[in-house]
Amino acid sequence: MPKATALKSVTIKTMATPVIELKNVSKRYGSARGIDEVSFKVEPGQVFGFLGPNGAGKSTTINMLVDLIRPSEGKISIFGLDSVIDSLEIRRKIGFLTGDMSLDESLTGLQQLTYFGNLRGDLPLKRIHQLAELLQINLARKIKTLSRGNRQKVGLISALMHDPELLILDEPTSGLDPIVQSQFNKIILDHKKSGKTTFMSSHVLSEVQEICDQLAFIRDGKILNIQSMSDIGADSPKIVNIVGADSKLITKIKALKGAVTDKSNGVKLDLTFAGNINDLLATLAKHDLKDINIQDADLEAVFMKYYQEDKDV
Repeated sequence: MPKATALKSVTIKTMATPVIELKNVSKRYGSARGIDEVSFKVEPGQVFGFLGPNGAGKSTTINMLVDLIRPSEGKISIFGLDSVIDSLEIRRKIGFLTGDMSLDESLTGLQQLTYFGNLRGDLPLKRIHQLAELLQINLARKIKTLSRGNRQKVGLISALMHDPELLILDEPTSGLDPIVQSQFNKIILDHKKSGKTTFMSSHVLSEVQEICDQLAFIRDGKILNIQSMSDIGADSPKIVNIVGADSKLITKIKALKGAVTDKSNGVKLDLTFAGNINDLLATLAKHDLKDINIQDADLEAVFMKYYQEDKDV
């Protein structure tokens, strides 16, 4: 009899279900536009930034994600569940902070958070106090005595305190000082390290640049582009500061395609360079340099590229 041959094991790779998926989602308010055929995915463990000027459709999209309003057309899935049919099950897994949060001014911060926790059926007091310490807020004070920034901290704690699988945050650091913004960034990055997901809109571009993996740009209710932060860094213009040995180098650099001079003075040149970086390096290699600094433009330059026609960004 022929010797039996052992079968080779085959590993079949399966794609993880997106945490959020929108398919051709539109929202209309009578004849007014909300959003128009918006589609995107948010993968597990991502920090996904949603950017656009005021009135672009960010809050409309976020309110549909948490089923406060419903699409006119298209479908929204969260954890593979239908955002309308399975709304209650989805809400158990998310932490939400709205951009126009309202709190009961007669309560202290802790009383408000206790109320939210009891509504949910879970009051994680240890986690609440840990977050309060990180965000530097005294929860014993009544909400009516709190500044806008401290009210925002109460809202953040309410979204974070039950350690949700998905955070949905609309302008989460509005009113916060830079030190607390830094603590917020750390909280979100720790949330990501544990495999959880964040979807957030923000006007604080430095914050977005530091913590987001993927960005979607929306304008007039339509998605303009979706890019990873790494691709944005590669595609964005460079900020170049040069001190040459003579003015010949400065003249040649200014003549390169994609070079936009910010400031020039004899042998010194500050410019934004959006051309082929190899052309720049080849030109620099042919001349003596006294000093040079090349860095990526920040996200603000990319944002303005998309929205430079808008007055209110």
